[in-house]
Amino acid sequence: MAQQSTETDWVSRFADEVVAEAERRAPGKPVVVASGLSPSGPIHLGNLREVMTPHLVADEIRRRGIPCEHVLSWDDYDRYRKVPAGVDPSWEEHIGKPLTAVPAPPGSPHASWAEHFKAAMEESLAELGIEYRGVSQTAQYTSGAYREQILHAMKHRGDIDAVLGRYRTKDKATGKPKKQQQKPVDAAELEAAEGSGAASEDDGSAGGAGYFPYKPYCTVCNKDFTKVIGYDDASTEMAYECVACGHSETVALREFDHGKLVWKVDWPMRWAYEGVVFEPSGVDHSSPGSSFVVGGQIVREVFGADQPIGPMYAFVGISGMAKMSSSKGGVPTPGDALKIMEAPLLRWLYARRKPNQSFKIAFDQEIQRLYDEWDKLAAKVAEGTAQPADAGAYARAIGTAAGELPRTPRPLPYRTLASVADITAGHDEQTLRILSELDPENPVGSLAETRPRLDKAEHWIATQVPADQRTVVRDEPDAQLLGSLDEQSRGALRLLLDGLDDHWSLDGLTTLVYGVPKVQAGLDPEAKPTPELKVAQRSFFALLYNLLVGRDTGPRLPTLLLAVGADRVRKLLAG
Repeated sequence: MAQQSTETDWVSRFADEVVAEAERRAPGKPVVVASGLSPSGPIHLGNLREVMTPHLVADEIRRRGIPCEHVLSWDDYDRYRKVPAGVDPSWEEHIGKPLTAVPAPPGSPHASWAEHFKAAMEESLAELGIEYRGVSQTAQYTSGAYREQILHAMKHRGDIDAVLGRYRTKDKATGKPKKQQQKPVDAAELEAAEGSGAASEDDGSAGGAGYFPYKPYCTVCNKDFTKVIGYDDASTEMAYECVACGHSETVALREFDHGKLVWKVDWPMRWAYEGVVFEPSGVDHSSPGSSFVVGGQIVREVFGADQPIGPMYAFVGISGMAKMSSSKGGVPTPGDALKIMEAPLLRWLYARRKPNQSFKIAFDQEIQRLYDEWDKLAAKVAEGTAQPADAGAYARAIGTAAGELPRTPRPLPYRTLASVADITAGHDEQTLRILSELDPENPVGSLAETRPRLDKAEHWIATQVPADQRTVVRDEPDAQLLGSLDEQSRGALRLLLDGLDDHWSLDGLTTLVYGVPKVQAGLDPEAKPTPELKVAQRSFFALLYNLLVGRDTGPRLPTLLLAVGADRVRKLLAG
């Protein structure tokens, strides 16, 4: 017998580290973990890892009775960088404005571009049971919350420039610093990894007037095509000019709340401001000159605080896709996933893999196998036979420290529900009839028992299965095919029809359809199949599919037979 692993899961190990580190840094204070998301476009399933990783750790800390706050920064004061495919090109006039100052996409009920994409994510986070304190960076900057930190950064701009200078490389032709490449990756990959997409943002590199880590939004055109041309530490007077509209002015920075620190300074400033102990980062932060590496030095040398601990997380793929990025368009979001799978299953996909392990989320047929795996794990947990790490991931998936997530009272196999939804096209009465006949000794009494899983399966069939792969049951028998059958095939159909009444349940029909070729071969219906028998079974199954739905394959035959109904099965198979 295999020895059971006594190793705790990755969440527990991180929670141990975070609790110890928090006690070292700020004894007796609540532990702070953080995430950052940019509502610059659809927030996809790769970005969800940025939130799910600290959520799981924070939740484990709360389960231990230790106060823990998950700060989720909405990077809604980032600049609007480009007009995505499918949006009116006139939105180009807003490039350079804060995301909260850009109109929402056409037809949206929300007040701004940022609110539109933020609202969809907030809805998904609520369904996933993720507890957090949302922080709008627009609100923080425009209210003056960071004013002291901004003045401090400007005062120490030489120190910041020196840190950044360690990673700048010089252009051989001009001798001037050129932008540090994070890593030879495409822009889409970089955007997905960095979350806010701010990795490509100007770091405030020194110009003719010197280095400034602050970027004002022009008070006339509200864009950040600005250049600081002078700053006085004593008076905090800052002069800037706007390249976009030509406006120039001098303002007192101690009273000016219309700009932000550049990304590589903004992030470490927030670590210090919030007292963040744990925050994960995308894989591209491992490269020299990346925001996380540079930020670690800036937070220590300039803001006098410690860098958060936390893992670098790997990409999340979709079915056959290696990676995903919102810049490609059409990339599935958590909301899309939650339409076809229950929240605990989606949580489980993130909980069971260490952050540095990539994984894929199935939107194709693989979702059926995934659900089978989930149901088997649930059974093992109930029996007490699951491995400790697997049981831990399951517990984190089905609920949080605040309580269990809603679940389907009677979780029938997803593949069965999908097959029924496929055949009935979502017709409730038909669906209930079929589901009530799956197990006559314990019939389904109402569709409410099977929801929300039934709803997810119906949505999957309706949106993810192409029309030419949908199941359409014949209206009339295929007289030509029935007339061409040999005696062996006719005998197999008779055996099936004779046994329908006695086997009218999911288990019974499973035994019957697999048993007919065995009986014809002179074997016991419970006999183990031989290679020859498997060939005979496949041939019999193909015949049934052709007579019922006009093609060689389809939903599992026992489910299909139940869905079609005994009378109609007799009509189609007997002619």
